[in-house]
Amino acid sequence: MNQVKIKVSSKFLPERSNPLKSKFFFSYAVNIHNTANMTVQLLSRYWRITDGNGNSEEIYGPGVVGQTPVLKPMESFKYSSFCSIVTPVGFMEGRYRMNDGRKEVDVLIDAFQLTANEYLN
Repeated sequence: MNQVKIKVSSKFLPERSNPLKSKFFFSYAVNIHNTANMTVQLLSRYWRITDGNGNSEEIYGPGVVGQTPVLKPMESFKYSSFCSIVTPVGFMEGRYRMNDGRKEVDVLIDAFQLTANEYLN
């Protein structure tokens, strides 16, 4: 379903992180925009979070931040969340399962960087 556009930005959270214990926290803000001419509903999410060592964690769950938002044509839904990894760099990618009233479709979320610039050489 390429009429649902996903934009994600991430930010390092130094106040929650503890580099001496290999804990690097990041927030990420997601904007889901429905450009289709039909109403869609976000049913579930899948994220793969990969650290700088290549180790991945997979997260599945219903909805996002406790919601299964319904987006009418040209509507957007925004939310923020956070994650942690053991290295100052990594990335996230995933997909949302959406329902357009006729069928369920996966909307891919392109990989985006998790970077704590102040801890890089």
